[in-house]
Amino acid sequence: MRLVASGLAHRFQGTGNLFENLSFTLESGEMVAITGPSGCGKSTLLSLLAGWESPTEGEITREGEGKISWVFQNPLGSPKRSVIDHVSLPILAGGASRREAEKLSYQLLERFDLSQQAAQPYATLSGGQATRLMLARAFAAQPALLLVDEPTAQLDTHTAASVNAVLGELASTNTIVVIATHDPDTASAAQRVINLKEFAQ
Repeated sequence: MRLVASGLAHRFQGTGNLFENLSFTLESGEMVAITGPSGCGKSTLLSLLAGWESPTEGEITREGEGKISWVFQNPLGSPKRSVIDHVSLPILAGGASRREAEKLSYQLLERFDLSQQAAQPYATLSGGQATRLMLARAFAAQPALLLVDEPTAQLDTHTAASVNAVLGELASTNTIVVIATHDPDTASAAQRVINLKEFAQ
């Protein structure tokens, strides 16, 4: 997938533009950080890229097809469902057998350092483990575009570093990874940074 944003501006009714004259291109295999102060439109830009909203001005064109996955700031799972069930679901939805799905899920959990928690219910996970699980589940869907909103906002430094490393691995698999973040370490892990402060009205 390739995304081309041309002359984007966005505002909500009764407000000025959050950003304007924003243009960029996103290529498969790239990890891009969206930065800027609170309220500058980072999450809004993710919504525009997902196609959930339309920009007030400009356009976003998509070249190629593929799934879009979104990992929200506050991980949301099914409390009583096991960790491996969360990852298996998108694989089962893709047509795999239960046996195949569980095998692939366990391999993903190993990659995300969660294999020891495979049988645990979601409710027992720490914040960092829950974030990594949501990333594993999103990756299991094999998205062409992965949108991640503030993945390290509530994590300690060590856990944040492991999440940043995983995000870099995801981008290397031909997925476009776009991260809205306040974290300078997350931004520095990206190949490119788009600072919305530079495009404020």
